[in-house]
Amino acid sequence: MKNPSSRRQPQPPFPPQDLTPPGQESRMDPRPRYEAPAYRAADKLRGRVALVTGGDSGIGRAVAVLFAREGADVALVFLDVECDDARQTREAIEEAGASALLIPGDISDPGFCRQAVEDTVERFGRLDVLVNNAAYQKHRPSLQDISDEQLEHTFNVNILGYFRMARHAVQHMQPGSAIINTGSITGLEGSAHLLDYSATKGAIHAFTKSLASNLVDQGIRVNCVAPGPVWTPLNPAERSDEEIEQFGAETPMGRPAQPEEVAPAYVFFASGADSGFISGHVLTVLGGDTIAG
Repeated sequence: MKNPSSRRQPQPPFPPQDLTPPGQESRMDPRPRYEAPAYRAADKLRGRVALVTGGDSGIGRAVAVLFAREGADVALVFLDVECDDARQTREAIEEAGASALLIPGDISDPGFCRQAVEDTVERFGRLDVLVNNAAYQKHRPSLQDISDEQLEHTFNVNILGYFRMARHAVQHMQPGSAIINTGSITGLEGSAHLLDYSATKGAIHAFTKSLASNLVDQGIRVNCVAPGPVWTPLNPAERSDEEIEQFGAETPMGRPAQPEEVAPAYVFFASGADSGFISGHVLTVLGGDTIAG
């Protein structure tokens, strides 16, 4: 039998995707891979409860499914327009033997952030892992092309939403809990046409390190995963067909990551058995690129 870890992953050139923001995973071709057939669960999160923002698709879906395979129940936060993808993620979680809670809403709304945490605790009785993963991005050619509306929305979702979710979550977390933020290579290297997005990702990296120091006495660890290009709906939804055709080709491996290749890093940070002595770390997942994170 062929080793599933050796299976060939999709690579450029990619066909046109015909998506509009925020994008639907069910319409992508090829579909992002989240099943992780080579992954072997070991009950690392048995009895735990996780809340994943942007959990309907992409990295969030892969993380939620691997958490479920490790024994965790999972609450998913997603936009109303992403309900179809969220239902598919719920089915995958339930197939793994865990329970799922769907919480549609926008983390740019401070009141919703509080309600999402409260709904999770009301349903499952606890909260052990928060994954801040939801993101908004919009390529613009110059600084002058970024409107105040876009600027404020990008910051509201990508960094203020992370602050608010963490602020409410820590009120319910016990020692041994974990917060995992999704950063980006753009927060380390910058991106000429993602000025506001890159700025928020850099802020997430600093937030991770600062919050880790702030919460260490409470026994709550805070870490960050900073990927390079990943084949998720976020990317083709607001790029041209020409840009998507060669998406990820610039990496040494010549392709974007699949969500299933990034999600195990989140399991690592969620599991005290694996990373109990690690907090404040930004882990890059870059397809062979080397950079000081």
